Amino acid sequence: MADKARVHVVIEGRVQGVFFRASTRDEARARGLTGWARNLPDGRVEAVFEGDKRVVENMLAWCHKGPPYAYVDRVEVEWQAYLGDLTDFRVVY
Repeated sequence: MADKARVHVVIEGRVQGVFFRASTRDEARARGLTGWARNLPDGRVEAVFEGDKRVVENMLAWCHKGPPYAYVDRVEVEWQAYLGDLTDFRVVY
């Protein structure tokens, strides 16, 4: 069984109004990850990813770039204990 991982990220830059959340959802689902993404009132995007550790690491690399038209200045990463309590990946409001 692959190592499982959970990570909480906060992404700063031009990440709202550029389909960052929807693209994050699509990328996470394509990778078989579970979790969520949401906009924060201060203009950042927050997300949680769970799944195989290597796949989560790959998703983190994508977060440093984001979708077209996004510009990522910084990604805060907090590794957390894997819970396995998420069933899909969704955008939350």
